[in-house]
Amino acid sequence: MAVIVQKYGGSSVGTPEKIKSVAKSVVNRVKKGNKLVVVVSAMGDTTDNLIALAKKITDNPDKRELDALLSTGEMRSCALLAMAIKDLGYDAVSYTAYQISIKTSGQYGKSLIDDIDEAKIKKALNGGKIVIAAGFQGVNTEGDVTTLGRGGSDTTAVAIAVKLRGTCEIYTDVDGIYSVDPREYKNAKKLREIDYEEMLELSSLGAQVMHSRSIELAQKYNIPVYVGLSNSNIRGTVIKGVDDVNLESKPVTGLATSDDDVAVTVRDIDYDINIIANLFEKVADRKINVDMISQTAPIGNKVNVSFTIPKVDLKECLDILKPYSKGGVQIDIDENITKFSIVGIGMKTTSGVVAKMFKLFRQNNISVKMITTSEIRVTCAINQEDKIKTINLIAKEFNL
Repeated sequence: MAVIVQKYGGSSVGTPEKIKSVAKSVVNRVKKGNKLVVVVSAMGDTTDNLIALAKKITDNPDKRELDALLSTGEMRSCALLAMAIKDLGYDAVSYTAYQISIKTSGQYGKSLIDDIDEAKIKKALNGGKIVIAAGFQGVNTEGDVTTLGRGGSDTTAVAIAVKLRGTCEIYTDVDGIYSVDPREYKNAKKLREIDYEEMLELSSLGAQVMHSRSIELAQKYNIPVYVGLSNSNIRGTVIKGVDDVNLESKPVTGLATSDDDVAVTVRDIDYDINIIANLFEKVADRKINVDMISQTAPIGNKVNVSFTIPKVDLKECLDILKPYSKGGVQIDIDENITKFSIVGIGMKTTSGVVAKMFKLFRQNNISVKMITTSEIRVTCAINQEDKIKTINLIAKEFNL
């Protein structure tokens, strides 16, 4: 009997009616002879509302207590879905992260899953129960509830699928993964299949459908992940290994954009690898994710170092940089950037992709502030006002 791990996002369980609809879908899968574990997010805007509530108490909520508060959203969804399934005549049991020992480490608000004790889940499944598990949360070595950060419920679902050696299905408010965000490009094409590596790049670069941590986990353990629309027969998208994907001839599979980053430039810093390495070590110690990095050639033993970080980490990063802003060193901040990326395994074997991209930039007066590349990705920092124009130009050029 197959074990299927399903995940339903906040919009899919946003109202009592939607929860009842999910319950019917779950029961229908069980009727076909499947064992089901269902991971749920908090209902609708619950998480945002809880954050807003905390900030009515204090401008700077304690991170431990904030995690404790936010975890209640998923607990509520779990209990309600279990009730709905039982009302349909099927046995279900809801579990928090503590009850099924989802062990985590790292910082509050963005902790990592270390392990899951699957024994309790297996016992419930073997007893004929449908297991409803709270996503987005875990318990650290001190016994404190921690949350996993954005996309954490996806990661929970994939991690449980790994432990149970099952398949994973992610249900949300979109009917699959598109080459471009359909809200920004109306002619975007839905992908029937996409490779782990491509999805990982798109997720880390701004695509909102899946979080990169869940894809990393799926790729590591070769767990296929289906992404589709809740309570619908519309075919979605399967994320799986490259050997199983029918690769098309076009070099670019998709593009992603993000307005959530800021560019930091440290000007006229000494050309000394020890100083620069120390700077980035301090940033890393504060768990600030650095993406794009560029450095000018040394002039008079001075260089400019630029890098991008999430806007939410800007204040903390500036505190780190204060000791370096002396002796003529200047710190510049550019918040008017969009990270624009194209991704495709076909770029490994196709030349001229970057040339086509920059030709379009030149013809349409699109300025590039920074650029980084990998075998399957090209990422540029452009002005935010050029975002939509660039999406349309590149999507049309590469038939996305």
